[in-house]
Amino acid sequence: MKKIGLVALFALLLAACDDGGEKKAQLHLQKAETALKQENFNEAKLQIDSIRILYPKAFEVRKQGIRLMQQVDLKEQQKSLVYLDSMMQVKQAQLDSIKGNFVLEKDTAYQEVGNYFYPTQTVEKNIGRSFLRGQVNEQGEMSITSIYCAGGKLHHAAVKVSVGDTFAETPASKDSYETTDLGRAIEKADYKMGDDGGVIGFIVANKDKNIQLQFIGDKTYRTVMHPNDRKAIAELTGLARILSGMEQIRKDKKEAMLKIEFVTRKMQEDKPEEDK
Repeated sequence: MKKIGLVALFALLLAACDDGGEKKAQLHLQKAETALKQENFNEAKLQIDSIRILYPKAFEVRKQGIRLMQQVDLKEQQKSLVYLDSMMQVKQAQLDSIKGNFVLEKDTAYQEVGNYFYPTQTVEKNIGRSFLRGQVNEQGEMSITSIYCAGGKLHHAAVKVSVGDTFAETPASKDSYETTDLGRAIEKADYKMGDDGGVIGFIVANKDKNIQLQFIGDKTYRTVMHPNDRKAIAELTGLARILSGMEQIRKDKKEAMLKIEFVTRKMQEDKPEEDK
């Protein structure tokens, strides 16, 4: 009977001492709180995750960890917004410094997004000319258009640029069309950056060299890129980087604001009744 009593007493003592790891979990929570104050968000998240993984039975501390994680997420997104605002100011200053070098064409009656062109490549200055025209829309998406009107029909859907033995060639355009103007055949084909076979990058890399240009269709028409066309495409790539960067910042800000809204709502829903 004495042995049974001692075993029972020992078991009760163990049960009393077993707090599910609450004390050890509390140490991780304190480290997480310190990390949050220091705006070390990754460390704070790591400490909170440790509570969940190492001490699954520390229910009270885990609840506190969940609430603290919400604060971490909120602070992180708020800091992200401040950073994104500062980056947008930098990009806007960059845009303002070069925007005057381009022409924005936008018909607000049917266009939500306008296109930037280099002044030497506007339509009215290039009637009857076969060349590569660059354009960048207001969201930073760049493309080139091959315009052929040298007489006869090629039914072209690709172009090739070359310097000596090196070259780049577009795949067949997904957006090509043909028309006539006063009896003259005009062919146009569009190629978006990233889907242009590296032609835009080739032109930029060789902007100071004599670039041969070929329109490829049922037949091939060969010409030479005018220096102004090389310059136009090179200059537009810089504009595209700035505008696309600004567009990405807008998307990131929208995502951060949605996260802040979600976390704020969750914090309100999870708040203890006596605190509401």
